[in-house]
Amino acid sequence: MLTKAQWENLIPHRGAMSLLDAVLAWDEDRIHMSAVSHALADNPLRSGGMLRAVHLCEYGAQAMAVHGGLVAQREGRIAAPGFLVALRAVRLHAARIDDLPGALDVRALKLLESGASWQYEFRVEHQGRLLAEGRAAVMASSS
Repeated sequence: MLTKAQWENLIPHRGAMSLLDAVLAWDEDRIHMSAVSHALADNPLRSGGMLRAVHLCEYGAQAMAVHGGLVAQREGRIAAPGFLVALRAVRLHAARIDDLPGALDVRALKLLESGASWQYEFRVEHQGRLLAEGRAAVMASSS
């Protein structure tokens, strides 16, 4: 397990916008993380007094960023900054998530990688219940 202090410098998300808490497992192609920020009253994605399940796409995207950073670090390099450019086949199995006690399980699986883009599949669960799933594409920043 890796604590946030061991990987937070690998991604651009800072402060309350850094939504994930720990890396539970990872390898070349996948990552499994946990998060409890969904239950925090000051979660920056909250609106109208709640956190909607659509925001789990951001949890998945951040898991992708952490994975990319860890893989790059292991290879002795720094991950290229990227932009989320597409979400596909997103399926939400809940309306809101802020009322769920305990941690979320956030998983990402790398499907494709080129020098300038990555595609991942993500999945977010709570106590074994699927909350959200989909695919995301990221392109490297040109700057």
